[in-house]
Amino acid sequence: MVKQTQFSVSFYRSVMTKRELSNTAKLAVFKSVFVPILRYGHESWVMGERILSQVQAAEMAFMRKVHGVTLRDKLRSCEVRRAMNVEPLLRIERSQLHWFGHVSRMSQQTLVRQVLPATPTERRPRS
Repeated sequence: MVKQTQFSVSFYRSVMTKRELSNTAKLAVFKSVFVPILRYGHESWVMGERILSQVQAAEMAFMRKVHGVTLRDKLRSCEVRRAMNVEPLLRIERSQLHWFGHVSRMSQQTLVRQVLPATPTERRPRS
């Protein structure tokens, strides 16, 4: 796991610091490598404010790096996205509704369909 993380960081730095690469090429890397990592398993996430904030922060850190601005430049996220002609990554709610529709059409005998309306009876233990 450590080697994979080191590879990810070094790959990220090597791609992002190359001035020879265009923004289009960097965005292609973002869409093909980082978006699947950020959205993996999002259909079953419980979208709390913390997860939402973390995904948005990771996305915007990449976008600002590609666009060549920092937080000190005080550009809003919507302005960075507009300048780069990119839609927000978080279409997660739409995907979750898509998954909910898929599960609700399953037969009653499937385990997923049986678990969907379940409500917890006890509190979660402290971690």
